[in-house]
Amino acid sequence: MIEQQIDIPTKDGATTTFIVHPERGGPFPVIIFFMDAPAIREELRDMARRLATSGYYVMLPNLYYRAGVMELAPMNTWTEADREKMMGLMYALKMPMIMADGDAMLAYADGQDAAAGGPAGCVGYCMSGQYSINFAAHRPERINAAASFYGTFLVTDESDSPHLVARKADAELYFGCAETDRWAPMEIVETLNQALLDPEINAEVEVYPGVEHGFAFPQRAAYNKAAAERHWERLLDLFKRRLS
Repeated sequence: MIEQQIDIPTKDGATTTFIVHPERGGPFPVIIFFMDAPAIREELRDMARRLATSGYYVMLPNLYYRAGVMELAPMNTWTEADREKMMGLMYALKMPMIMADGDAMLAYADGQDAAAGGPAGCVGYCMSGQYSINFAAHRPERINAAASFYGTFLVTDESDSPHLVARKADAELYFGCAETDRWAPMEIVETLNQALLDPEINAEVEVYPGVEHGFAFPQRAAYNKAAAERHWERLLDLFKRRLS
């Protein structure tokens, strides 16, 4: 595997981005991996590596670069002040910022020999589930597959709510939701599911039973190995179908 961490120019500066892909056999389809709220960390880099081993050019950008933040303290040492800092960083992000960052990722990838210029994909966890779905709607000519896992703000009154923007995407969309999730309770998931029943929308909502928000992250207390492996199976199947 080839790994690098570089600063990619954006409209608002430059975001430090972790990139990983196989050494041989390219060019590889591009996948943008939008980070969750606790920021870039080795846990996410390891997940990017696992995704890349299936034959993808995976890009994991730091979304907090505008605030001058790269990594936060290890989660097992967090104080209430650390949590408040994370929440402040998360709520400072606006959808147009993330869409511009995604555009910058694709623009950079298009100049790399190891990255394929055809159909691309994206995935987001927690706060970034909404970003993944919105980016599919923002770039329908390029994004063929987008996934959200235990995403937040899936149904809101805003125009960028995933349950609304899904119809603007040409991608196949997948929503993996935890049965127990205070950030996306079952009534929200059901509303999302009903909104996506339109036959013109290519989307699936799946509830992972008996698990909580964060179940796919190996370093979280909520980690559930069986559900996490199911999530990998569903994600890789999605990308295989749509990015071949």
